[in-house]
This record gives sequence, structure tokens and C-alpha cells, in this order.
Amino acid sequence: MSTALVTGGSRGIGRSIVEALHAAGYKVAFTYASNPDAAAELQTKLGENALAFQADVKDFDRAVEVIEAAKTALGPITVLVNNAGIRKDVSLARMTQDQWRDVIDTNLTGVFNYSRNVIGGMMRTGGSIVNVTSVSGVIGMAGQANYSASKAGVIGFTRALAKEVARFEVRVNAIAPGFIDTDMTSSMDEATRKKLYAGIPAGRAGTADEVAKLALYLASSDSAYVTGQVWNMDGGLS
Repeated sequence: MSTALVTGGSRGIGRSIVEALHAAGYKVAFTYASNPDAAAELQTKLGENALAFQADVKDFDRAVEVIEAAKTALGPITVLVNNAGIRKDVSLARMTQDQWRDVIDTNLTGVFNYSRNVIGGMMRTGGSIVNVTSVSGVIGMAGQANYSASKAGVIGFTRALAKEVARFEVRVNAIAPGFIDTDMTSSMDEATRKKLYAGIPAGRAGTADEVAKLALYLASSDSAYVTGQVWNMDGGLS
């Protein structure tokens, strides 16, 4: 039974990925930032072979602690899903240094922190890293210079690391979701939602479960010859 680690796994897309991996037979560790109730509820729901860890992905030392604890409890990590991310949308003319740094450090440096600390083990055992980026990193979005830059950085990171570790049977791929229905978007008013849908060729939002199915494919041996790829999952938006 393989072990997977998912960052930002207590809600939204991350939660769906955790549930899909666990249902497929993986032992799953996941991190959460600030919602212990949601994390505890998910860990209880999954039961055996699921562990939650509080962690700010910006913290390199905490990444080391989480990875070592997960390995001790569940075994060597052969799947890493870098999902944790934040948005602080504002025009560049009004963006503060803190708004820039927080988004870059969470969305991009967080990917480095966890990838850097699992890659040595994966180079011995083989494995898969799945990075959740965004359509904003592919095409850019007004009002999201920080977010778009962080997610574009994840794409570059994915392609570079894939080339470094392919000879060790480690695959690195990215998923670039577009508009996905999660609890973060559920409060959007109907007029705004219809306006967004009008710009999506598929005419609807995606679901977290759809993203999770793609993550599960990229984690599994079914995608053994797939690496360095960015999978746009945006209903044709990009």
C-alpha cells in the first residue's frame, strides 16, 4: 500500500484528492493551515491510514517535520500532491509587499518546501509529484499579478524538476484548474456566476471531484510515461 501526502487537504480540491486517493487504497497524510475542525472531521471520516497535520506550507522546517512524521506513521511517501494555495487579489497599483510575498511564498515556495523534502526518497523508490497550479498561471488574470506569477512559477518548476528526476522513475506533472465549484466560490452571487460561466466554452464550472480524478490518474502507474506536463482543466477557458 503506497503512501501519499497532500498539502491543503482539508477542504475543496485538496479534500477531494485526499478522499480519492484513500478510496483507491493509498495511505494518506494531509496538511491543513487553519481549520482543525474540518481536518479532524475528514480524518475521522476516512479512519484508518489517514493522518492530518497542521502546517503552514511556507515553513521549510515544518515541512521536514510533517514528512518525517508521515513516513514514520504510514511509510515512504511515493505520491506528493502540492495543492495548498491562497489568493489575495488586487490590482498591482494597490498591491502591498505583504500581499505579494504571502501569495508567492505560499503558492510557490510551499511547492519547493515539500518537493525538496520528499525528492530524495522518491529518487530511491520512484514516485509521482502532482502540482495544482491554475489557469491564471497559463494565461494570466487581471487583478492577480501575484497569484498568476506564483502559479506560472509552479509550471516552470514542474517542467524543470520533471527533467531532473525522470531517470529515477519519478514523474512530475501539474494540473491547471479553471473555475471550480468549491466552498470558496459558493458565496458568489448568481449574476457574477452567470457572467463567469458565459466566458467558459463548456458553460459551467468544474468540480473538485473531476480534478481529483485527474490527480489520481497522475499519481498512479497508469500515467507511467507521462511527466513534465501541464493538464489544463478549465472547460476550454485557456
